[in-house]
Amino acid sequence: MDKKLCVIGGDLRIVKLIEMLAKDEFKVYTYSIENAKYLKQHKNVEQLDNLADLTRFDVIIGGVPFSSNNVQINNPFSDKVIDIEELFKAIKGKNFIAGHIQENVHKLALKYNIKVIDILEREELAVLNTISTAEGAIQIAMEETSKTIHGSNVLITGFGRVGKSLAKMCYGIGANTYCEARKKEDIAWIKAYGYYPIELNNLTEHLYKFDIIFNTIPAVILKEEQLKNIKKECLYIELASSPGGVDIEQAKKMELKYILAQSLPGKVAPTTSAEFIKETIYNIFDEIRQQV
Repeated sequence: MDKKLCVIGGDLRIVKLIEMLAKDEFKVYTYSIENAKYLKQHKNVEQLDNLADLTRFDVIIGGVPFSSNNVQINNPFSDKVIDIEELFKAIKGKNFIAGHIQENVHKLALKYNIKVIDILEREELAVLNTISTAEGAIQIAMEETSKTIHGSNVLITGFGRVGKSLAKMCYGIGANTYCEARKKEDIAWIKAYGYYPIELNNLTEHLYKFDIIFNTIPAVILKEEQLKNIKKECLYIELASSPGGVDIEQAKKMELKYILAQSLPGKVAPTTSAEFIKETIYNIFDEIRQQV
């Protein structure tokens, strides 16, 4: 593959990614990242002046997430406002790599014959991102409670990728680690790892025990009935995407200590997150080469 790439928009993770690609001897052309001043110090990074210049590249990399409103691209290091459709018109027929791409964006991509790759749907990146998510969640818990994690009763709702990594770390620092799951095989693995298993249909009767609850399930499982059983000093940390795991209005009424902590990899470890993104992009490049 040509060692020339184009990157448009993106947060600090993408800025770090550009630096890494440049150090790997890629010539990186950027657009709508003009306020990341220190990128100008890199000899292998060049800023583009016009959206039309993107037509020169076979692969364009966008932000993670690509858009916050599904209308304009995510570009916090720029003063430009760029509509997604405006961008897609400019890159007809190209390969486009970005993260958290919604259904309407996929439809626009089809309209303009663009091959869209949602990097957050790649298993290797999803697994690696759980590391910084888990570390960030534990950091928040340490800052927001007056007790050590060691010896605390910690509940992790959901035993997917994030739940597994978080449970391992909590257990490793001495927390009494409880994990909620629905599937019988997950309950079996929770037991095998030495954690305390709780089935979803039995969750309510156990909630009084916990000092900290980490939710990883993007579905409301803690409603009024369940919230009544949570002690007032319990800390609830929301890691799941919308709608999250708790009835927020009821949580406010009951004065639950609630912290929204989504998208932690980009917030707590942008450099490491960028490294993971780079590894995944290189895997994608290999796949694109094989298709040619």
